[in-house]
Amino acid sequence: MLKTVIFDMHGVILRDPDGKFMPYVRRAFPQKTEEEVFPLWDEAECGRFTSHEFLRLVGYGGDLAEIERNYLDTLEMDGEFPPCAAALREKFRLALLSDDISEWSAYIRHKFALNELFDEIVISGDAGVKKPSPEIYRLMLEKLGQPAAECVFIDDRRRNLAAAAGLGMGTVYFNRRGLEYAGKSVTSFKNLVEFSL
Repeated sequence: MLKTVIFDMHGVILRDPDGKFMPYVRRAFPQKTEEEVFPLWDEAECGRFTSHEFLRLVGYGGDLAEIERNYLDTLEMDGEFPPCAAALREKFRLALLSDDISEWSAYIRHKFALNELFDEIVISGDAGVKKPSPEIYRLMLEKLGQPAAECVFIDDRRRNLAAAAGLGMGTVYFNRRGLEYAGKSVTSFKNLVEFSL
């Protein structure tokens, strides 16, 4: 019996109108490549660097708090999420499982008043491991005190869904672009509320 709905953050709850972090980086460093930035980002998302250490390693100097705020403030919450969460909370516990730099996640969750919507939260930057490693899903299940079979995980990345399914969770692909997908998928939060989980 389903008891908990677990959400991913980026690409699901949050929209990123600017195409994620690289376009922001390239405004300051036009020659920077993904190969230079992404390995550092991965390390920061596993808690090995603070957000400011990460920015310095990318090449930023000066007021790092302002630089990261300028980036984070380009992120937008999907306006359909809060009413969806309110509707789902009438039947289920809600949880958040997100790959993110610890400080960035805390800023975003505070800005959009997300913390109070979830019973449990696991962020890769705090956990020291990120999806699709089974370890981060197990950590979430431990915090929830529930077996995988009582949970459904919603993400916009197929490999993350496959890892959750491998542990026995139900999965739903958050598929805004309406891509071909063999499993359960929804195109919006409104669609999710009407969907039979």
